[in-house]
Amino acid sequence: MQHVLSFLAEEFDENLQSNSTGTRIQRYIKKVTGCDDPYKAEKIESNRIALNVLPKVKEILKDDDSLETFVKVAIVGNIIDFGAYGLDADWEDMINDGLKKELVINDIDAFEDALNKYDDVLYLVDNTGEIVFDKLLIEKIKSYGVNVTVAVKEKPILNDACMEEALEVGLDEVADIISTGTDSVGIVESMVSDEFLEYFKKSPFVISKGMGNYEGITEMDLDGQDVFVLLAVKCPAISNHSGVDVGSHILHKLS
Repeated sequence: MQHVLSFLAEEFDENLQSNSTGTRIQRYIKKVTGCDDPYKAEKIESNRIALNVLPKVKEILKDDDSLETFVKVAIVGNIIDFGAYGLDADWEDMINDGLKKELVINDIDAFEDALNKYDDVLYLVDNTGEIVFDKLLIEKIKSYGVNVTVAVKEKPILNDACMEEALEVGLDEVADIISTGTDSVGIVESMVSDEFLEYFKKSPFVISKGMGNYEGITEMDLDGQDVFVLLAVKCPAISNHSGVDVGSHILHKLS
């Protein structure tokens, strides 16, 4: 903790990039603990939580299989975040409550227009557990005739999904899976591999899940791309930036 606080004190300025800073802190934690995946137990628990409520979610989708409902389900998965809500949260109640929420920013028409316009989409996934619900939305997206490529982290960072977790929930059954080439928190343009950055910049249609990816892509030049963010707003910083209250669920077209 002393090292991390000293690092923040020495490096802080108004242009500090949160994702790159968070990545350096998490890499330091992995180094000093000798543990390459410090959040492994939480990731296993996240998948268990998601799979436990999956039957109920599928029942909801049987009654309402609209695109907007699938989007809401995918965003609800973003709630499963021990960093935001601690270890003792009542996840089933939180997910049930989240499924009843309306989207505070709702660009569903533009989203559906993009699904009808493009043949391919790059889907940036976020957390383990959450990807169980992403799979449902991806299946819905494919019904529009859109091919989906999912981007996961190359190595463990926080509770983000890597290839191992993606395969565990069967994302490879519904999408091609590629790596960002790094273990950065969210997307950091200077840290991802050249191959991934080229793929990202050449993708005219991008779906970004979660706050970490939101923080990263809003620092990038997205000119000429249709980029949609799907997330639950879980902190004041994202609340201030997006202009909505903490606890809001949003589907927002950035560009």
